[in-house]
Amino acid sequence: MTQIKLFCPATIANLSCGFDVLGLCLDNAGDEMIVRKSDQKGVRITKIVGADLPLETEKNVSGVAALAMLATLDELDFGFEIEIYKNIKAGSGIGSSAASSAGAVFGINELLGKPYSRKDLVQFAMQGEKLASGNAHADNVAPALLGGFTLVRSYAPLDIIRIDSPEELFATVVHPQIELKTSDARSVLKQTVSLKSAIMQWGNVGGLVAGLYTKDYELIGRSLHDEIVEPLRSVLIPGFDLIKQTAYENGALGSGISGSGPSIFALSRGKNTADQIAKAMSEVYEKMNLPYEIHVSKINPDGVRIL
Repeated sequence: MTQIKLFCPATIANLSCGFDVLGLCLDNAGDEMIVRKSDQKGVRITKIVGADLPLETEKNVSGVAALAMLATLDELDFGFEIEIYKNIKAGSGIGSSAASSAGAVFGINELLGKPYSRKDLVQFAMQGEKLASGNAHADNVAPALLGGFTLVRSYAPLDIIRIDSPEELFATVVHPQIELKTSDARSVLKQTVSLKSAIMQWGNVGGLVAGLYTKDYELIGRSLHDEIVEPLRSVLIPGFDLIKQTAYENGALGSGISGSGPSIFALSRGKNTADQIAKAMSEVYEKMNLPYEIHVSKINPDGVRIL
């Protein structure tokens, strides 16, 4: 095999209570990527469609992730070319950089005969995230590679737990058409939190994980509460409070900021409810005359996949 075509899925990170440690994989939103072997050594980005992103390997998240992986292997007498077809807008809050980073390392790994497991690949994809945001976080790249929900138990050493999604769980994500850079969204955060807030957050993280394992939809909903990050970031997102209230009024289990924003997610039980939430969210932004994109998706159990 000398060439591979991939679907690189969008993701929702943080999930309210799990800043930098929780994420999920979306099923029908994502980029496409072609990775092929090349006679020229190293990694080259040869084409990007759908976004104005750098072709220089060291300035592109997919290139940086790929180089991090190749640095751990014996020197090869060939290289790789990457074509990226972006459908996830940069700064959307649904893992644009993670999709590119995850796709690159997955594709190269396949063409090399899978020297690494999907979980092993997370550490390399994180280097792409470091280029994008200044922080090597795994809450997007882990679900992009592993599918389902993922929990980063530890970063040092890296310890990731994959969690299956309850079958009827759906995500609705609305992206108001403003760009909010992850680095900017991180700049508003405080470096210390009160013990009271931390205790509430720990309880919600435990509740959400327990709810996923026991398929307790109501527990999942009660646990989707952010005591620490959302109050600081929500002011950066137009209509956030109204969108969140609208989601609840239309049957959402819970709602919050997707990643660093500006996208807003809602989880619900069943596609009909998810569609109703999408319709109601759309009406809010239409009344505000604010352009938006909206996605309704089941939880993707597989992560990056071969097309």
